[in-house]
Amino acid sequence: MSITNQILVFDRALMRQRRNRAAASFVAHSVLFDEMAAQLMDRLADIKRSFSSVLDIGGQSGFVAKTPDTFIVKTDVSERRLKQSSDTAVVADEEFLPFAVHSFDLIISNAVLHWVNDLPGALVQIRKVLKPEGLFLAAMLGGQTLCELRHCLIDAELAVTGGISPRLSPTIELQSASGLLQRANFILPVADSEIITLTYTDIYALMRDLRGMGEANAHLHRLRHTTRRAVFEAAAHLYKERYAGVDGRIPATFEIIFLHGWG
Repeated sequence: MSITNQILVFDRALMRQRRNRAAASFVAHSVLFDEMAAQLMDRLADIKRSFSSVLDIGGQSGFVAKTPDTFIVKTDVSERRLKQSSDTAVVADEEFLPFAVHSFDLIISNAVLHWVNDLPGALVQIRKVLKPEGLFLAAMLGGQTLCELRHCLIDAELAVTGGISPRLSPTIELQSASGLLQRANFILPVADSEIITLTYTDIYALMRDLRGMGEANAHLHRLRHTTRRAVFEAAAHLYKERYAGVDGRIPATFEIIFLHGWG
């Protein structure tokens, strides 16, 4: 499926490079993804049926086979991340799934679909690869994610340079996610969201954690030269001033959008 006519937002080659780079130390920065995976598994536990063939897009869903004969395939654009898995692994782009129609009765994805340029097309592919009466479950970052960091960086850059540049990835809103499931012809589509808040000592610790997750800025039109230190210093000051708790730590909001639909 071509995305030639789509608006390209993300530098997918850079995203792959950063996920490869983050693979070695990912476990030290995976608390957000672990919590998202746990919530996915809670939702899956409410489904009273077993699944014999599972596609894990992104390879970080936390899925545990319920029977010894469950066949699991994990995909990721990062070969280094896949090497950490004992399941069958296929290096594959989420935008171009290399699987036959009706291949899996469960497709699950954690913290990867928010990097897709053509999300409507990716959901159509997922629905086609899903068996009739199969289940699709996913978790992805939503529109309120890192709202504090976004506002502080915008205000700091305006104050220091007089302009702004794309510094955080755009994310989908909940209402749009629900509509995309319907457009992809999923049966009984449901989209809902949860807020997860992590705290950090300062803005620099937050940005280190984002790099460790492989979630640093990969906007196609990002600033291509080094940011002036004064911008980050101003943003750090604003973040503390506006959001710090009584213990001095700053919160970081992550909106998690959960997608649920049947083939």
